[in-house]
Amino acid sequence: MRILFAEDDRQLRTSVARGLREASYIVDQAATGPQAIALESINDFDAIILDVMLPGTSGLHVCHAIRARGSAVPILMLTALDAVEHRIAGLDAGADDYLVKPFDFGELLARLRALTRRRADASTSAFITVGDLVIDTMRHSVQRGERAIALTAKEFAFLLYLSRNAGRVVTRAELITHVWDDAPNSYSNIIDVYASRLRRKIDGGEPDRLFRTLRGSGFLLEAPVVPIVTPAAMTKRSAQRRG
Repeated sequence: MRILFAEDDRQLRTSVARGLREASYIVDQAATGPQAIALESINDFDAIILDVMLPGTSGLHVCHAIRARGSAVPILMLTALDAVEHRIAGLDAGADDYLVKPFDFGELLARLRALTRRRADASTSAFITVGDLVIDTMRHSVQRGERAIALTAKEFAFLLYLSRNAGRVVTRAELITHVWDDAPNSYSNIIDVYASRLRRKIDGGEPDRLFRTLRGSGFLLEAPVVPIVTPAAMTKRSAQRRG
């Protein structure tokens, strides 16, 4: 998931962004209100963490601007102001939740998870299936058939992005944007290293391959095509066996 974190305190911004990345989030950072508005206008974020006291344009105005564009992205407001009227102002501006500084990073993560869960359509399952591969997006667990597959946080983020785009080729440039915001460039072999690990874990010992690397194009996660046997074909096969 990709997060916009807007905070003018450089030390806090850096430490929280590091923690979010360790939790497998992609993080874009903004130090001012105008930077936050500009980044939100050109990127598709899964959630925004927004400090109220931003220089240039306050977090409240940033929130108003985002909602005025019709965006429903979850917004978590941060502030050192604990007065009820300030919290009401943030919620009235369009924020979904409010967290007062200083805060525990674990609580920030929990609130972020809750916001992104609520954003999902109630009819949408927490499970993604590709063939006999089942991905639990809430528990971050993966199973193929009866076999549980242990993945690192980055491997899971890689697989999750592929599964959400199952059936089409995902390019390295996409993965760098959505999974590896710390990758140096599109020619880095780190993606290939992780792809090799995932392929072994997903397809190792299985009769059908789900994970494919298309040289020069990218990666594809796809269920094997099951041939449809028509009654006519079954009759023909039976006749051939008898003959």
